[in-house]
Amino acid sequence: MLIYDSVQKRKLTLEPICDDEVRIYVCGPTVYDDAHLGHARSAIVFDLLRRTLEALGYRVLFARNITDIDDKIIKKVLETGESLESLTAKYTERYLHDMAALGVPDADISPRATESMEQIVQMISTLLENGCAYRSDDGTVWFDTSKDEAYCTLSHRCAEEDEAQSRIAHEEGKRHPRDFALWKSCKAHDICYDSPFGRGRPGWHIECSAMIDAYVAYKDQPFAIDIHGGGADLFFPHHENEAAQTRCATHRTLAKYWMHNGFVNIDGEKMSKSLGNSFYVKDALEVYDGEILRFYLLGTHYRASFNFNEEDLAASKKRLDKIYRLKKRIYGAKTGETDSRFEKEVLEALGDDLNISVALAAVDEMIALSNEHLDANPKDKAFKRKIAANIEWLGKILGIGQKDPYDYFRIGMSEEMIAQIEELVQKRNEAKKRKDFSEADRIRDELSKLGIQLMDTPQGTVWEKAQ
Repeated sequence: MLIYDSVQKRKLTLEPICDDEVRIYVCGPTVYDDAHLGHARSAIVFDLLRRTLEALGYRVLFARNITDIDDKIIKKVLETGESLESLTAKYTERYLHDMAALGVPDADISPRATESMEQIVQMISTLLENGCAYRSDDGTVWFDTSKDEAYCTLSHRCAEEDEAQSRIAHEEGKRHPRDFALWKSCKAHDICYDSPFGRGRPGWHIECSAMIDAYVAYKDQPFAIDIHGGGADLFFPHHENEAAQTRCATHRTLAKYWMHNGFVNIDGEKMSKSLGNSFYVKDALEVYDGEILRFYLLGTHYRASFNFNEEDLAASKKRLDKIYRLKKRIYGAKTGETDSRFEKEVLEALGDDLNISVALAAVDEMIALSNEHLDANPKDKAFKRKIAANIEWLGKILGIGQKDPYDYFRIGMSEEMIAQIEELVQKRNEAKKRKDFSEADRIRDELSKLGIQLMDTPQGTVWEKAQ
């Protein structure tokens, strides 16, 4: 498989550290608020990577952390009066609920910062002992970037940062502008933990380095993990600082490959709460089905910026509709063997740095050719079984197409409307059993006026709302 490495800025052939196992760590959410579309896109991107690797025969160990102690979380605790544990548990549960609605399964490992304090303290202690960290007068522990000769070799953005730092006041206690906090000393109204270097709490960057080392890392290899991923906004300084901490504390390189997904924009404007255009997943799910959102967010290559707008979403849904219309044509067919050529085309595309455009073009071609064949051979059961297998396989690789096709075309209808229609369908079935065909026809006409189409199949009567 080819993946684009953010450090070397080119596609590289994936060569796992150990045989056919791939260890992946992706930076997860900071749980002080509901998940937004940026979280959703990153989760879907790396879910696709995970699925693709598994389909290619790799064993994948997938970790995604939860940051549950942070400045923003503490600010929210002070504002709401809610306990840290209650607040973070609530938003963690909401995040996982939203991701599940988007077809993103749980990670194999989901470490939380507050549950990893021993590992965090141990790594900071190591950095103090080997001279790569120091304490300031107020008890804060800082990472000394001057002790890491490889600092900024990841992102190559230090010159840009130095210029920015020259325009702002340096934080008290830092020896160098680039240094960053490993442990923040306890302040008034803070949430603090005990440590050998005083009460306080971890800095953001140390969490991931410590959790990777504790839960995911190879200890006898030059690289800790195969792939480290996250949003493009994390590349600097977060991932740069993670890499530095791991080098200095463990004498290993943090990751063999680095992957970053692009930003999400709302109608062309970078999503930002300060701009007031943050789009929560929970709000989107009130309007759009999770699978429709997933398919839309999958449709743009992961490294490109994603411009979220309702016109493109509607066009994406029409593309997804075609899968379900084909599924409706083979309704009730048993699953056979997949079309090996189709499977190969999709996997070759995804194996080229998750080239989703080419993969979806192969899906479109499969649908078109399948419809042509069914038009000419509507009773070809063997072919229907192959289509059923193709669509089932799409569920495994892309996480789409697994709903009942008739249920899919009812999305957006109220429960009351569905219940009313089901009642009329049942009455029509009873009329047909009594051979009261005039009553059955009357009910069909009544349903037609409601915009409902009926289809009598060997499995019974099914219906959908006319599109």
